[in-house]
Amino acid sequence: MSNYVLSIDQGTTGTRVCVVDRKGQIVAGAYSEFKQYYPKAGWVEHDPEEIWQTVLSGIKLCLEDQSIRLAQIVGIGITNQRETTVVWDKKTGHPIGRAIVWQCRRTQDICDKLKAKEGVERIVKRKTGLVIDPYFSGTKIRWILDQDSGLRKRAKNGEIAFGTIDSYLVWKLSGGKDHIIEVSNASRTLLLDIKKGQWDDDLLKIFKVPKEMLPRVCPSSGPLSQVFGVPGLHNGTPISGIAGDQQAALFGQTAFKTGDAKVTYGTGSFLLMNSGKTPLRSKSGLLSTIAWQLGDDQNLTYALEGGAFICGAAVQWLRDELKIIESSSEVEALASSVETTEGVQFLPAFVGLGAPHWNPRVRGMITGLTRGSGRAHIARACLEAMALQNVDILLAMKKDLGKPLRKIRVDGGASANSLLMQIQADLLGMAIERPVSVESTVLGAAYLAGLGTGFWKSQSEIAELWKRDQEFRAQMKKKERDSHLKRWSHLVKLSQRLLV
Repeated sequence: MSNYVLSIDQGTTGTRVCVVDRKGQIVAGAYSEFKQYYPKAGWVEHDPEEIWQTVLSGIKLCLEDQSIRLAQIVGIGITNQRETTVVWDKKTGHPIGRAIVWQCRRTQDICDKLKAKEGVERIVKRKTGLVIDPYFSGTKIRWILDQDSGLRKRAKNGEIAFGTIDSYLVWKLSGGKDHIIEVSNASRTLLLDIKKGQWDDDLLKIFKVPKEMLPRVCPSSGPLSQVFGVPGLHNGTPISGIAGDQQAALFGQTAFKTGDAKVTYGTGSFLLMNSGKTPLRSKSGLLSTIAWQLGDDQNLTYALEGGAFICGAAVQWLRDELKIIESSSEVEALASSVETTEGVQFLPAFVGLGAPHWNPRVRGMITGLTRGSGRAHIARACLEAMALQNVDILLAMKKDLGKPLRKIRVDGGASANSLLMQIQADLLGMAIERPVSVESTVLGAAYLAGLGTGFWKSQSEIAELWKRDQEFRAQMKKKERDSHLKRWSHLVKLSQRLLV
């Protein structure tokens, strides 16, 4: 009788639950979206209870497959939207307000004040590998506590808990028995010393976060927790693998060697490179982050990262707000119906610019419109913008490394768009590889969980499971590529000049 790993991919716009077999194949899966809340301009929130219900429904749908028995689930893996911040009551388990999503810009004033203090930015970057930005969890926690003096007192008394989404899901899956955070997620909070893999007292003081509300930091793979009291799952089923979504995708792409890199096209797009056992300090606007920690191994693996906050979300905007497509899958055919954008440019900076620019005040733009511009030109400009953001990140990474990357693998929902992949290869000026399964995030969580239970014995065994679907080679001439990059650079600069 075959055994399986259950993988939970809790993303920004929806939750995917999959059952993965020993060959790394997804044999059952379920996906459901949940509501996005925008209470003010630049604010983004989720309801943690709604997220939990999508996890429960996904598990139920997956395990309705009559060929899969509960006893065959040997481990559970979790991957999650990383910096999204949840605070809940330890006694009741109820969230205290909605989760503040990683995209949310409400803490910009807090960030500005911290950056104005002499030496604070330097300390934060040296210890965390990050920059002070509303993106990360630290200022979100502070904002929540600042809204109610009673909350801060309760936090100091250990009555309320903070967690990223992995922490919250483990709390729910374990019946409130375990308050933990996986180390790659912890590295996204601005509160963790990434060389030590521990909460740092100086950082906690800077961000005014009580240590008593923080979860215990745990590895990415191993006996992390157990299920208790969850409908549809056996009590005692191990939760044996956890990683932030981008780190999970890197692991799912079997990027186990220093220099291996991937781009994930999800709500945002994120380029990560395995930088080995030592954090690589960027001088070009990128982040140093923890990639994973396996089992009892005290050695941490690090990654160099750059992310654009809006990628697939731009296509959703074309669908939901401009209504120029009825479903996201239509964008490829629409964009393919024209050979060029005819000068139309799209900057999808709906929540500011991420790496390597780090300007949260920039807003989105569509420029170059003429009377002849149509929905197809805007759709193609959207795909070009998704690719051009990654070029900025790659050029910064090349500058930090002093040499080009040797290869890039792609994954995520939008990587199924072959036109986008060809545009990406053309604008990068290098070949990219797309795997047979683009659900690398799901697979990464599954692989970590499988390693944690012995389902897979080693990384080399997992590496053999990766299969290439297609390679996209650059076809654009250098002169045309340089022209695209020059126009994009002008657009980015213009967006920053237009700020009031």
